[in-house]
Parts: sequence; structure tokens; C-alpha cells
Amino acid sequence: MALSGLDIYKLLPKTNCKQCGLATCLAFAMQLAKKAVAIEKCPFVSAEAKSTLEAQALPPIKLISLGSGESKLEIGNETVMFRHEEKFRNPAGLGFIIDDDLKDEEIKLWIEKINQLKFERVGQKLEVNLVAVKQNKDAGRFLEVTKLVLNNTDLPVMLMSNDPVCLKQAAEAAGERKPLLYCATKDNFAQIGQIAKEFSLPLVAVAQDIDALAHLTKELNALGVSNLILDTGKKTAAEKIWDLTQIRRQALKKSNRALGYPTLAIVDKTDFYEEAMEAVTYIAKYAGIVLIKGVETWEVLSILTLRQNIYTDPQKPLQIEPKLYPIGQANEKSPVLITTNFSLSYYTVLSEVEASKIPAYILSVDTEGMSVLTAWAAEKFNAESITLGIEKFGVKDAVKHKNLIIPGYVAIMSGDLEEQSGFKVIVGPKEAAGIPAFLKNLN
Repeated sequence: MALSGLDIYKLLPKTNCKQCGLATCLAFAMQLAKKAVAIEKCPFVSAEAKSTLEAQALPPIKLISLGSGESKLEIGNETVMFRHEEKFRNPAGLGFIIDDDLKDEEIKLWIEKINQLKFERVGQKLEVNLVAVKQNKDAGRFLEVTKLVLNNTDLPVMLMSNDPVCLKQAAEAAGERKPLLYCATKDNFAQIGQIAKEFSLPLVAVAQDIDALAHLTKELNALGVSNLILDTGKKTAAEKIWDLTQIRRQALKKSNRALGYPTLAIVDKTDFYEEAMEAVTYIAKYAGIVLIKGVETWEVLSILTLRQNIYTDPQKPLQIEPKLYPIGQANEKSPVLITTNFSLSYYTVLSEVEASKIPAYILSVDTEGMSVLTAWAAEKFNAESITLGIEKFGVKDAVKHKNLIIPGYVAIMSGDLEEQSGFKVIVGPKEAAGIPAFLKNLN
């Protein structure tokens, strides 16, 4: 648990010298507890007290970086168990396992598919994050496949081998790409820990038991290896969820520094539907990295969509800039559709308007990021707000007609909107899927 102001006060010199800029040491301690000042402002604090306070200031789950450049992946630095307390900070990395016993042509094809797994949803880019090379053959083949992967993707790379010699050769080949090493166990941690230290690389520590895992991280810390990711090995989904949850709880609620690291989960399923379900479960329950084998577009998109939703701030809905958006070659005769500035609402309407191939305008009304029905119930999407949007964003200048199309679910506001705006209101379909047919039949 974080130290209170009184706890911090006990560590201070209690001189009330005022050199920190505050009247008393107690006032300084209270500001330290709020993280409003830095301990360096006290010139007389002891080295021991400073070390204690700096340790307390560290995030309960360490931030770990993988790879380099624009594709760098950051995980960890999480501070809460649940999204309603505070948003989750760094989205879980989604990676793919490539076995070194595949043929080169198969590997190249696999990597090509992985590189193409890029999507856009509600104005955000969704991408995969990692490629893991798993050793099944000899050291020479593992090194060949590692180089092949490095040459064909810019994504961060994870090297999976229990052989220290293999890992060291592959790490040397990766150079500045800063790969993730997998894995250190109770039997090999000294050798593999030394490799991680030598090349300044992050390392996965693996133990079947959480207590044993905590002991292993302490051993690695003693060697000078602190950039760690935790894995409790191959288990059932229920067992894995329990482990992931307990590690998170120990780090956040018990301040267990030995477990204060991001976690990794490997999905071992041959059925892609089962693989997708298990992967999203681990993402929802605290895995920092999830590794799968399936590269089917539908599977990856479903996982990335779930990840996007989990790592969105629930207190700040995704929203776009409220304004009048021309779609296609919109002109003075084009229809005007009304929606809110909730990202999902806007982009759903946008996709259907584009599918209709009819140029149009979409007026996004400022509803503080609420969806249509939610905003209507909260009186954020009504005749007044729409009329304000019409005036503010120049609808009267953009079109020569006097027609507005509103969502079918809020048809009840038609009369008030006509009266306040001076426009004729046309009630559109309730569901966005009906927009193409509606626009094509619009006279």
C-alpha cells in the first residue's frame, strides 16, 4: 500500500527548515503523499529514507518495453484492478508463434499475413504487436528462422528457447531490435539471466507456482535483471485466469514487488474459435501479452476489437469532433443526416453512407460522446442541440434544401426540431444498416 502523509512524515528530519518551500515537514509530507512535490526538495532527508520513498513512488507494475522504433510495444504500468477505478494504461500485446520447423516459404507467407493485420475502427488503428520464434529444431535452424523473421517484419520479436546458447546467438542476430527472451526457469535462470543482462533485454520468467515465480524474480533481480514478464506456464484457462488475477492483486493490493511485472499467456488451441475466446479472456483478465497461432482476419479483428474496448477509458467515451462532414462528392443537393459525436455512432453511419455510394452530409452533434438514445435520454440530443449544430456548422450554407434526416429511434423530436430549426424533418431508419436502401429510395 502507498505510504500515508503521516508515514512519510516519520521518515523526514522534522526540522521545519522551510527550505522545501513549505511551512512544516508535516505539510511537505502531505504534499509528497499526493505526489505534488519531489523528495529532492528536502535537503536533509537521509539516504535510507530517500530510498524508501523512491521505491514507494515506483509504479506497482513495472513498465516494460519491447522492440524498437515505431513498432515498440510497451506493457505494464497498470495501477488498478478494475476499469471503473481508472482506465487501463497500456493495451495488451497480441503476438503470433512461428515454429522453426516450418519451411521458409511457409514462414514468409505467415509473416506476410501478420504484417497485413491492420484495421481501423471508430477512427482508431488496430494492429498486432509481436512475432515469437519458437525452437523445435537445432540451434542452427532456430537462428536461420530468427533472421528470416527479423528481415521480413518490423514488429518486435520474441525468442522462445530453453537453450542459453540458442538464445544468445539469436539475441546477437537481433541486435538493436531488442527482442524479448523466453524463458528463465529455476534450472537455467543464471545463464539466461546473464544473457538478458549482457544485451539489456527483457526476459520472461516462468514458474508453475506463484510463490515459486516470486522467488525466481528475486533471484533474477539479484543478478541485475529487472525487466521481467511473468508466466505461470501451461495450464487450463480457469487456472490461468486465477494466476493472472492473483499476480495482479498481489502487485496492486499487497505491494508485492516480486510480482510487480506484466504477465504473458500462451493460447494452445487448434480450433481458432476456441483460441479467440481464450485469448480475449486473458486480455480481459490482465495478461500483458497474449500469444496465438491463428492469423485469420476474422479471429484477429475480434480479439483486437475486444482489446480496444477493454482499454478505452470508460469515463471518457470515444468521440469525434462535432461538425458537418461531407461524404463523397457532397453538394448543395445532398441529403443531411443527423447523428451524435459518439465515435461508434458516427463511424457506423459513415460506413453505411459510403456503402450507399450516395454523396451526403453527416452532421455530428455535440452530445459529449453519448450515443443516440443515451444522449436523447440525457437531453443532450434534442431539438435545441441539433438546431445549435445547424447554425454553428453552416448547414444552411452547405445545402440549398430544407431537409434533415434524423435517426428513427428519436422520431418523437420531429415536431420540435422542425419548429426550432425551420427545416423539414425526415425520419430515417432506426438501424444504420437501413441507411443505404433509405437513401436510394429518398426522393
